[in-house]
Amino acid sequence: MELDLDESSLAIGRIERALSRIEKALADRANRPAPPVAAPAADQSALKAEVAAVIGELDLLIAEAKRG
Repeated sequence: MELDLDESSLAIGRIERALSRIEKALADRANRPAPPVAAPAADQSALKAEVAAVIGELDLLIAEAKRG
């Protein structure tokens, strides 16, 4: 599968938006008072999903770059 310039731009946009969401979630977490227990599983799960999405998009871009 080859990515054209438009698809690459869209992938980069998705990466930027996901990274912004991750940054906001981490900043929100840092600004909250420390909870008596670890962060809720749903919060951690959502953050992990965002990171996985970024890694997936980067993998696509890297594979395309290697193909030329």
